[in-house]
Amino acid sequence: MKGKIEINKELCKGCGYCIIACPKNLLTFDNNFNTIGVCPAIVKNPYECTGCALCAEICPEIAIEVWKENHISD
Repeated sequence: MKGKIEINKELCKGCGYCIIACPKNLLTFDNNFNTIGVCPAIVKNPYECTGCALCAEICPEIAIEVWKENHISD
């Protein structure tokens, strides 16, 4: 099963909780500022996401959404 992460950069306040929570070390801080003047979290390797959603669960701003994708082969 694979996951998909979407981070709303404008809601992110750069606390870093999601970065700490990710067991795969897939998140980091962006080098660019958002409109409130912080470097938001970004996904550095989206293809390794398992969809555990720990990042979304710990986010105090509810800036992260995670989906699990089932891949069914023929």
